[in-house]
Amino acid sequence: MVMASAGPLQDEIASGAAPSQSLSAKGFSAEGLPVIRLDRVEKWYVTRDGPVHALAATDLVIAQHEFVVLLGPSGCGKTTLLRMIGGLIAPSQGRLQVMQRDLWKGQTRQSNAVSDLGMVFQDANLFPWLTIEENVALPLELKRTPKKQRLSRARALTDLVGISGFETRWPYELSGGMQQRAAIARALSHDPGILLMDEPFGALDAMTRDTMNIELQYIWMKTRKTIVLVTHSITEAVFLADRIVLLSPRPGRIDTVVDVPFERPRSLDVQMTERFQTIARDLRHRLAENA
Repeated sequence: MVMASAGPLQDEIASGAAPSQSLSAKGFSAEGLPVIRLDRVEKWYVTRDGPVHALAATDLVIAQHEFVVLLGPSGCGKTTLLRMIGGLIAPSQGRLQVMQRDLWKGQTRQSNAVSDLGMVFQDANLFPWLTIEENVALPLELKRTPKKQRLSRARALTDLVGISGFETRWPYELSGGMQQRAAIARALSHDPGILLMDEPFGALDAMTRDTMNIELQYIWMKTRKTIVLVTHSITEAVFLADRIVLLSPRPGRIDTVVDVPFERPRSLDVQMTERFQTIARDLRHRLAENA
């Protein structure tokens, strides 16, 4: 098994942090138009024991280039919310738009809106019979992109995510962190405007998780994708986010929205600052109050 070394951002970041431009009251920054909009989006599940209200009517606007983290306890609906945005499950009620196009019409997903989305899960889900570059290039192969073009794209992306030189390795030869880098590269292969991430580093050890958080920040700064990430980790949320959306227990609803006032690039040292600790403490207290 091969372990990845620290990526290029490690050499670029400076210690400390300073306030950045805050978000407007409308919920999106001045630099970007809304690319995700939820209007009274709600989700019910039908079970043998009766209906389960997973997500209460929710309004949310996310701007182009924003990094938004969905935070909350288990069962609060944050993954349900992310999967509705990703076109994997349909809302029970409400309107959901991606890139100002309706994602759902009734129970029918609109393919033109889905094309702007890339998704990364907690498990890398790489195909063991494909090399790393073949895994990364698979979405392009399914789109019938010529082989030379898709492999060139795959190699550019493996370089971006810090696994250049491992393109011809098999997934089992890479560590968990490196496999997740490959999964991120695969999600970026068709150049989506929005990257959705469902606890992508939840299965990693603490040190690898810290490294991956720095690397994800680097990828975001290089690509300027809109990122929506689900996590249970308060520290990860405060370190990565422009905005943290805290959800309450089921039925999930938006309880608190926190603007994170630190410039980028952020080093791990920012976690030791008083301002960081205050934001993390307030979120922890709010979660305890809602328990």
